[in-house]
Formats: sequence, C-alpha cells, structure tokens
Amino acid sequence: MSDPLVARPREDFVATPQVVEITERAMGYLDAGLGVNFEGASGTGKTTLALHLATQRGRPMVLITGDSEFGSSNLLGSNNGFRRRKVVDNFIHSVLKVDEESSTSWVDERLTIACKNGYTLVYDEFTRSKAEANNVLLPVLEEGLLIFPSSAGKGGYMKVHPDFRAIFTSNPDDYAGVHLAQEALRDRLITMRLQGFDVETQGGIVAARSGINPDDAALITELVNLSRADNNLYRIKHSVRAALQIARVAVTRELEVSAASLEFQRVVLDVLTGSILDESKRDEANQQVLSLLYRLTGIRQPKSMTTRTASAMGVTQEGTGSRYVRPKKDRVTTDKPSALGNTRF
Repeated sequence: MSDPLVARPREDFVATPQVVEITERAMGYLDAGLGVNFEGASGTGKTTLALHLATQRGRPMVLITGDSEFGSSNLLGSNNGFRRRKVVDNFIHSVLKVDEESSTSWVDERLTIACKNGYTLVYDEFTRSKAEANNVLLPVLEEGLLIFPSSAGKGGYMKVHPDFRAIFTSNPDDYAGVHLAQEALRDRLITMRLQGFDVETQGGIVAARSGINPDDAALITELVNLSRADNNLYRIKHSVRAALQIARVAVTRELEVSAASLEFQRVVLDVLTGSILDESKRDEANQQVLSLLYRLTGIRQPKSMTTRTASAMGVTQEGTGSRYVRPKKDRVTTDKPSALGNTRF
C-alpha cells in the first residue's frame, strides 16, 4: 500500500504564457470529468506539466510509472498473505471448544487508493505498460466504476469518488519500449500533443533550474536548438534537458559561457556530440557545434581550427561516452607547423 503524495507547486516552475495556456486548457478538461493525456517526445515537458496540473487541483496525488511487467494487480491490488483467527473456549473446564478460521488479506494498490479517496492519479508513461494491464481503467474513466476480480472479496466493484481525476503521459508509438495502447482507452482521453516549449519557456526553465543568468541561459538554449535542427547525426534529438546539463555544469564549475573557454567547449561537446550515430562523423559533428558556439558568442573562429581541435583540447570520445585528458602543449614553429597550424590556445 502506498501513501498519497502531497502536491505542492515547485519553486522553480516557469509559468510562461505558453505553459499557462496549456495548463488552463487541460484543467478545463479535468473539470469536465475527462482524463488528460500529454503525449510527446522525450524532453517536451510531459511529466512536469502533469505534476504541475495535479498540484493545481489541490488534492493529494498518486503517482504511477508505466512498466511492461505490470499486470492489473499492480494497479488494483492483490491478496497478500493470510489472516488466521483462533478462539479457544474453555469456560467449562471439562469441555474444550476451538473455533479457527483463515482468510486472505487484500491490499489496495495505487489506482484503488486514488479511486476510493478522490485523489489525482498521475500515470506517467502509461504506454510502457501492456494494454491488458490498463484494461481496468476503461470502466473507471467511462462508467465511474472500479471492477475487482472475484478473489478480492469486495463485492465485485466500487464506485469511483467524484473528485477522482486521471492525468496520463505517453511517448509516441514508435519509441522503444512503448506498447500500442488500446483504442478504447485512447478514446476516453483528451490527448494533448506537446511539440516542445517555445524559446522563451526553454530559456526560463534553464535559468530557473540551474541558477545561471538569463542571458547565458538564452545562449545555451539557442545553441542546443540550432545543433538539433535538421541534423541526423545523433541518436537522439536534444531537448531542453541538454541545455540544463550544460548550464548546471557551467554554474557548478564557474565556467565562462563563451567559445573563449576551452573547458566550456569540452562540456558542450560532451553533452551534444556524445550520442553520435556514426563514429566516423564525430569530427563533422564537433565542427558543427563549435562553429555554432563561436558564432553565438560573437568570437571569430580561427581559420585553422579543424575538428582535431577537440582532441588537442584534451577531449577523447570512446563509443558514446567521453573522458578528459590533460592537454599537451604543442610546440609551434615556422619550419614545421603543428596539426593546429599557427593557432595558439
């Protein structure tokens, strides 16, 4: 049995006009007694919006994360052990009377708890659970009834509390680990497809959650967005999470957010080119990102700067990971130019 969560607004939540509009629209659906499903790619803010929406209701919250190993018992509950009762009657010393009985003990799971008490259910990544596990939600969302298996001993069904509401999140069906949701369930939900936050919201999120100044947050956000646009070099399309990672490291290590900082360049390359699809194109990806960084920070990129700059700075990439190596000082002479030409760092 799980205790409900007390839903409180997070202090670093960024309520831009875009976020407010989505929240108000979704709240209107919940007020009408409908379920809401935030669907979108990784990093589009589905879970953040779902939890924020739950806090706006002012009711306790129950959180479930989808899992392919889930069955209906993980949502409803199950018989967990036995209860044994024994009564010994020896009122008359010559007569011994023993009354003994055993029964199973039912333990409610989170869906049952939420339906019974009128809590807000947040079912994160619900399509990672198999469709048959989610079948128990159909009568809950349509008829307001929670139906139990006969072994539960609860009379077959329970009326759902009138204050119960359900908020779902899901990835597109082509994502790895995602099961195709039954049409009957999708038909009972209002699906709001999230394409990602606008630039203002992204910059606000990065600044609020990392503590970096707004101007640097805007620059990092633009760098990530430009590196993602029309680029098929990476396994994943970088989201605002990548910008947050860069900003947090910059704040923690007190780095200058500029192409003039070699350590900042290393961090940017680790975050943005670590998920390269084709290892033979890593140099191309590094060069693209560094060129963007020089342009955005208003620093002229050295003419002789090639993608070998990354290794000269002490960054080596192995597979999808990376590690730092202390850079070696190159001796640059006019008789025998180094691999970096006449560029000095």
